[in-house]
Amino acid sequence: MKEEQRGLLRLDRQLCFALYACSKEIIRRYKPFLQPHGMTYTQYIAMLALWERDDISVTELGERLLLDSGTLTPLLKKMEKAGLLERRRSPQDERSVRILLTDRGKRLKDEFAAVPEEMLCATGLTAEQADRLKTELCGLTMRLRKDEGEGG
Repeated sequence: MKEEQRGLLRLDRQLCFALYACSKEIIRRYKPFLQPHGMTYTQYIAMLALWERDDISVTELGERLLLDSGTLTPLLKKMEKAGLLERRRSPQDERSVRILLTDRGKRLKDEFAAVPEEMLCATGLTAEQADRLKTELCGLTMRLRKDEGEGG
């Protein structure tokens, strides 16, 4: 193997590791906001999606969060047990399960209203910098997902 190729295999040169480390650190920063409510980060993003649009199917939520049913189902069961949502079979299609926020789940939105701004402050980024970074990351995600769908 050429020396140049070995250099490419350094951990500090990997985009994947930089994204992984940053993601872990951001999720860690959410814990003080989530722990008092007994929530995980994944439950929080599920709530964000449901606060935007309530009464959706498990499939729709999974697509929105990029989670498979094996991850989503136990998550939703815990959230239902905590009284945040209800899962109901669709009257139109018994195979489809709909997710509806409970009153408690809806009220929780107010308690989390300040979290995005707190997290922005924690990053040290301006709103404009955060928007640009998010746009770049969303674009990268879309390109990777598109390439995967095209077989490579």
